[in-house]
Amino acid sequence: MTQSIGILTSGGDTPGLNAAIRGVGKACLSHYGMHIIGFRDGFRGLMENRTMALEGEALSGILTLGGTILGTSRDKPHKMPVNGKVLDMTETIVANYHANGLDCLVCLGGGGTMKNALRLHQAGLNVVTLPKTIDNDVALTDTTFGFDTALGIATDAIDRLHSTAHSHHRIIVVEIMGHRAGWLALGAGISGGADVILIPEIPYDVEAVADAIKTRKRKGKPFSIVAVAEGAISQQEYVAQQAAAAKKKDKKSKEPVVEPELVYAERTLTLARQLELLTGLEARPTILGHLQRGGTPSAADRLLATRLGTAAADLIERKQYGFMIAARGETSAPVALEEVAGQVKTVPPDHPWVDSARGVGTSFGD
Repeated sequence: MTQSIGILTSGGDTPGLNAAIRGVGKACLSHYGMHIIGFRDGFRGLMENRTMALEGEALSGILTLGGTILGTSRDKPHKMPVNGKVLDMTETIVANYHANGLDCLVCLGGGGTMKNALRLHQAGLNVVTLPKTIDNDVALTDTTFGFDTALGIATDAIDRLHSTAHSHHRIIVVEIMGHRAGWLALGAGISGGADVILIPEIPYDVEAVADAIKTRKRKGKPFSIVAVAEGAISQQEYVAQQAAAAKKKDKKSKEPVVEPELVYAERTLTLARQLELLTGLEARPTILGHLQRGGTPSAADRLLATRLGTAAADLIERKQYGFMIAARGETSAPVALEEVAGQVKTVPPDHPWVDSARGVGTSFGD
């Protein structure tokens, strides 16, 4: 019998999502003769049974488009706002899955999507996932689609900021996305020739950052580019966070737990002010924000999304469910969702990229 496949995109929008939808859809339709339907706006669309036909015409011309033709949301099946209340809508989603006669649900998303897909798999649904995120922090895959495009955008921004930093003898503090993983800031910082790179995995001392900038100034370079991941923290804040975490674990402690965490933008603005005071140079913060997630996907992301999408179709044809399709060099491999969900791929402090950056004189503020 013809298999019927559902597809949804969940979490933040990412370049390459449409390429992945196309890869899954065309392989399922043309190669295996399956029936394909899309669900709008992530798990919410599945809960509300809002569908979109994904026939040949719908999949045509979307390879180069940014965003997602299906729309997306961050709604979770088990914690979904409905009429002013937050409800567990898993049973409704399961019912809609069966009402549409689905044999498998393909979920395109990042870490949160992996956890939500696992919950649905544990609820009895056949699920396959693809790893997307500009953060590159999904565990057990070499890379995620969306990362290469965002890396190119962030690198281009640093390239452009060099001229104004040099012309006005300024410190430019560039905030780069990545949540609590430093892959994007690290890669863009190296590619763009940043003088300082600050990532969450290596807490920094602002005095050490200032010293690196003052050393450049003494050598006749009165400007610096500081690439900072949005989740980067100072050593003092790291110690405070560890103390707060210890308090949470200590049930006997009667002291109130205070989370010593600034919002990302506020932290970046504070860092710029500190560096200006410590170095005597004018410091300007630049927050790239969501422009890193937009626009046409790079060739590398189109290729990766297509490879993983067609691999997902192959896995579905073999009726192997409960897996994420991971990138493995030029091939792919299924990884059990139980192994992926809840895990985050962060930058090891001794990663080759870190070693290379240190090798060319980049400061990490440690």
